[in-house]
Amino acid sequence: MAEHTQQWYASWFDTPFYHILYKDRDHHEAQLFMDNLTGYLNLPEQADILDLACGRGRHSVYLNNLGYQVTGIDLSEKSIAYAKQFETDSLKFEVHDMCDPYPKKFDAVFNLFTSFGYFDQEEDNLKTIKAIKQDLNDYGFGVIDFMNVSFVANHLITEDKKTVNGIDFYLKRYVKDGHIFKDIEFEFENKNYHFQERVKALTLKDFEALFEEAGCYLLDVFGDYKLRKYYEASSERLIMIFK
Repeated sequence: MAEHTQQWYASWFDTPFYHILYKDRDHHEAQLFMDNLTGYLNLPEQADILDLACGRGRHSVYLNNLGYQVTGIDLSEKSIAYAKQFETDSLKFEVHDMCDPYPKKFDAVFNLFTSFGYFDQEEDNLKTIKAIKQDLNDYGFGVIDFMNVSFVANHLITEDKKTVNGIDFYLKRYVKDGHIFKDIEFEFENKNYHFQERVKALTLKDFEALFEEAGCYLLDVFGDYKLRKYYEASSERLIMIFK
C-alpha cells in the first residue's frame, strides 16, 4: 500500500526523496538571480536579509558569500538541520513558520522559487504577506518569486518519468480547483510511495489584492531571473518587489 501524506508541505519536504528528486536544480541560475536582484535593490553593504522558506539554504549560502548577513528560516526541521552545517557568524538557520513574523527587522525579505501558496488555509497567504511587511525595516524590500500561472498552465507536461539515484519517479501534473497539482509516485526498497504537491494558482491580480489588504505597495514586477519585463502570456516567472 502506498504511503500518503496529508500535510505535504510539512512532511514531503522533510523526506530524503524530495531532495533526491530535485537534486539537479540549476545553482548557476539561482546565483544569477541573486546577483541581479541584490544589484537592482541596491542593498546596503552587509545588509540583513531574511530568506523565507529557505529549504537547505542554497540561496542563503550564496547571499552570505556576497557579503550579506543572512537568516534562513524554514518549516522543515530536516532541511534546517542540513543547512546548519553552513552557519557562520553572519549566516544563521532556524525552524520557523513563515506565516508568523520573525522577531527581527530586515533590509530585505526574500521568498524564492515558488515557496508560497502551499497553505491548507486560504488566510495563511495574507498572514504571510503581513508577516513579511512586519519583518521589514523602514527601508526594506519584500520579494516574492512565484511561478507565472498562465505560462505554467499552458506549458504543463501532464505526465513524465524522472530517474534519479536509481529511483523511478512517476510525475503527473494537472490544474484543479484553483490549484496546480503534482502527483509523485515511486517505489523504494519494495515500498510504494505517493506524495502530492499542491500550489495555489495565484495570479498577479490575486497578489495585488493580497498586497492591498496587507497594506503593502507593489513597486515592480519582473518576468524572469534576468529581471526582464513581465508578460502574462509568456513570462516564466512572476517576481514581485514590494514594501
